[in-house]
Amino acid sequence: MRTYGNPVIGGFHPDPSVCRVGEDYYLVCSSFEYFPGVPLFHSRDLVHWRQIGNVLDRPGQLELPDGLPASAGIYAPTLRHHDGRFYLITTNVGARGNFIVTSERPEGPWSDPVWLDLAGIDPDLAWDEDGSCWVAVAGCAVARIDPETGKVLEGPLPVWSGSGMQDPEAPHLYRIGEWWYLLVAEGGTAHGHSVSIARARSPRGPYEPAPANPILTHRSTGLPIQCTGHADLVEAADGSWWMVLLGTRPRGYFPSFHVLGRETFLTPVEWVDGWPRAGLVRERHPAPAAWHAVEIPPARDDFDAADLAPHWISPRRRPDGSWSLGERPGWLTLRATGTSLDRPGHTFVGRRQQHHDCRFAARLDPGAGRAGLSVRLDEAHHYDIEVAGGEAAVFARIGPVRQCLARRTVESGPVTLTVEVRTDSPVSPTGQEGPGVRAGGPDVVALGIDGVRLAELDGRYLSTQVAGGFTGRVVGMYVTEGSAAFDWFEYVPEPQP
Repeated sequence: MRTYGNPVIGGFHPDPSVCRVGEDYYLVCSSFEYFPGVPLFHSRDLVHWRQIGNVLDRPGQLELPDGLPASAGIYAPTLRHHDGRFYLITTNVGARGNFIVTSERPEGPWSDPVWLDLAGIDPDLAWDEDGSCWVAVAGCAVARIDPETGKVLEGPLPVWSGSGMQDPEAPHLYRIGEWWYLLVAEGGTAHGHSVSIARARSPRGPYEPAPANPILTHRSTGLPIQCTGHADLVEAADGSWWMVLLGTRPRGYFPSFHVLGRETFLTPVEWVDGWPRAGLVRERHPAPAAWHAVEIPPARDDFDAADLAPHWISPRRRPDGSWSLGERPGWLTLRATGTSLDRPGHTFVGRRQQHHDCRFAARLDPGAGRAGLSVRLDEAHHYDIEVAGGEAAVFARIGPVRQCLARRTVESGPVTLTVEVRTDSPVSPTGQEGPGVRAGGPDVVALGIDGVRLAELDGRYLSTQVAGGFTGRVVGMYVTEGSAAFDWFEYVPEPQP
């Protein structure tokens, strides 16, 4: 029997929303303070996903000012296809609120935003049989709108408050058969996270809750996948039903830490007596009937293309003058827009860490600039290895403290910077050592240059449990003084210990 492994999209890819068009599936995730926003994926089997772009890929669509806090920005997009057109609705938290963008093709171009005069986060879109468009928001309330203008035509109408747990959010409305179903997340997006559902004959309600709510949760279990929730349903081309949802994979000693952020998982759904039921989200499940090969992105980027690949992201903005692929062909040239990674406004181009054990490397020609590699959660939590003035140095920023941990003289010219992440540290909280003794932290982050390891740092300080927020680790290249060029960047997953 064929099986698939979870997560289906690893690393910081939370709040998945999915839609099917024929035999093609499209999925989007939250992007928070990163630009470009809302990564967009394509699949033919719900398991193998390839990023084909970003929905919000130009500044006119995505306002993320330097004053925007970490983990603000783009929350919980919903992707739908209606009457031959793709619609995406989402919230820019810290800016103007809810908006809709549309496109005839998933690859874009996507329209400029149509802003809604409707408060709330986690908006959803659905259409009834007469063509009316409905939006549901966290709370949970529904409103009838004009998607072309953003005008609210009716409501918002409070329709259901969930089953009594905190934070009823992530609502999705579906017309399935003769019923309208309202799927919500409850219990907060941490260990109490769960999925519940109610149904009504009209989007206006009244809604009756499922007798078996929550229909999915991992709370109070010892399962390796935790925080399961914020789900979306999809019917496959063969008539089977599936649920995409977020979850985490914590590591380390109590209370355990998740460092990759909230990831995208897939689980099968059965219908029993008119209600959907989802079992536990396993690390391996029987695969969907359809099974398609998918192009695997290269682990190495030699920067030979005319534009950056869609998985490259930057905090809040990426001004045209801050990067270039043509100034030095075959190299990514970065120019400083800020003097410190500790404050917004710096030049950084990175990608998500997607595996617990992995290695990043980049070939850097620092020239007269100050540049390096950084593993970051936000401006107050990052580990860096940088080169400037003939010296390499490792820095750790943890909350209010910034410290230099190692220095080494380097020759002029290009150098290779490395970051290795591993989960097999032999040191335990009790001081015992030896193979198999559980590490206190989730992993160890080692930073080095030209094959020499300069520092090893406890990974717990780059985790959600320490830093807070809704994102995960991003590893990337930066410049904080002058300009510098990168010949290549490589990401290599390592086997689990």
